[in-house]
Amino acid sequence: MCVCVCVCVLGVGGGAIWYLSSIQNIISHTTEMASQSQGIQQLLQAEKRAAEKVADARKRKARRLKQAKEEAQMEVEQYRREREQEFQSKQQAAMGSQGNLSAEVEQATRRQVQGMQSSQQRNRERVLAQLLGMVCDVRPQVHPNYQIAV
Repeated sequence: MCVCVCVCVLGVGGGAIWYLSSIQNIISHTTEMASQSQGIQQLLQAEKRAAEKVADARKRKARRLKQAKEEAQMEVEQYRREREQEFQSKQQAAMGSQGNLSAEVEQATRRQVQGMQSSQQRNRERVLAQLLGMVCDVRPQVHPNYQIAV
């Protein structure tokens, strides 16, 4: 900053003191203004540094949040895989026992069907003879619940 002062001195004595006093006032104002300007510059620089620190803190916070989110997502995926594996093993155990159970039921059913077929083969002739005898040998009788109306 450049300050130019032009002073015209008319006379000697009190005017010179006044002149020195005026110059000292001007210099003090100039120094004060320079210090105020310097203070303003310092404040602006401090504000800029503070803004940079805040921006850096926000970036770090965003990075930490993103990292925490990714870690949480990985934990959720791990937990889901563990639960899925546990479910699959339980389902396999249940289906395995049901598979064995269904095989046992199927085998028992086959044995019963074979038993019925062999029983049918053994008793076929006797049952047919009994049915033909009942159909061909008719004996008319009055049913015991029938009452003759008088």
